[in-house]
Amino acid sequence: MEGSGCCCRSFLQRCKPYIAMVSLQFGYAGMNIITKVSLNRGMSHYVLVVYRHAFATAAIAPFALVLERKVRPKMTFLMFMQIFVLGLLGPVIDQNLYYAGLKFTSPTYSCALSNMLPAMTFVMAVLCRMEKVDLRKVRCIAKVIGTIVTIAGAMLMTLYKGQVINFFWTQYMHRPRDYASVSPSDSAEKDWLKGSILLIIATLAWASFFILQAVALRKYSAQLSLTALVCFMGTLQSIAVTFVMEHKPSAWSIGWDMNLFAAAYAGIISSGIAYYVQGIVMQKKGPVFVTAFSPLMMIIVAVMGSFILAEKIYLGGVIGSILIVAGLYSVLWGKHKENREKEAEILMPETTKGCTQNGRMQTVLEVVEENDIEMQEDGARKESVPAVAISVPKD
Repeated sequence: MEGSGCCCRSFLQRCKPYIAMVSLQFGYAGMNIITKVSLNRGMSHYVLVVYRHAFATAAIAPFALVLERKVRPKMTFLMFMQIFVLGLLGPVIDQNLYYAGLKFTSPTYSCALSNMLPAMTFVMAVLCRMEKVDLRKVRCIAKVIGTIVTIAGAMLMTLYKGQVINFFWTQYMHRPRDYASVSPSDSAEKDWLKGSILLIIATLAWASFFILQAVALRKYSAQLSLTALVCFMGTLQSIAVTFVMEHKPSAWSIGWDMNLFAAAYAGIISSGIAYYVQGIVMQKKGPVFVTAFSPLMMIIVAVMGSFILAEKIYLGGVIGSILIVAGLYSVLWGKHKENREKEAEILMPETTKGCTQNGRMQTVLEVVEENDIEMQEDGARKESVPAVAISVPKD
């Protein structure tokens, strides 16, 4: 009984990262659906970004103040500027453009284009000399080919829609008028192209956010505090942007409705809990494991969107999504091989040192053994010499 209980606990421990990441993808999928409904009902995406990061700051700041009060580094001017730019890239540029693109397209389409993130991050890391490309190695070829395939899939989704793919349950559903904006076909095509461009720029800003965040964490290791500061800075910057872009005071009004729920859900779940869960899983399994679950969100959103929003899924989107996922896993495979090689290089000096020490010890033992053998041979030769009688003459 005790052995079976230990095996069960061990199995649950191994399953925890998988359960956490799958649950997180459901959380992200819910955010895409809920914010799509809120945006289609008329909420300004500028105001949504402000409220989202205000909720995120309120959720993360208490934990950062309590848990990292002893390990928080001192704030310098260079670190403040990095936090300022991080707030500009993530909360302001990425979130505003992503919500604008989501409003013009669909949740499934937005999630599919977001899978370009690892490829874009790889390209920017190469340009910033944070990644090295050696085309003589298979892992580097895999990352380059995966990046090209991912970009090709994104271009296909942007420029080609194709015919509508109907699932067996969509014929029994009616498109809700409250959640979808009705527009002429020409205007819809222009909005779809505009939304695709906005989503690509948003993904580029998010990739830049990851690059700068990696640089900032080298000197500011308190992750919760850094996240709280970035969300707070993003809230202030979003307020300034909203004052410029939204001139109606009524745009700020929010009640106990879907708009409040969308802001609270996106802030607490997608920014607060998500950062914490990703950090824990990343420490145990690494960033490759965390990123590998992102295509699951696209599948969940596609199913939920077809049920809740009666969303139309086009052939071009399906083909482009397949290309993006294939390119994504090619990049992740190359990155995984690279991490394995780095771990092997780190372990190599210790192994070499141990082998050197063992080699020296073995040499000493061999010398001692050779000396013992020589002494034994000398003793044997002495014993084998016959005794010679010496007669001493008597006087």
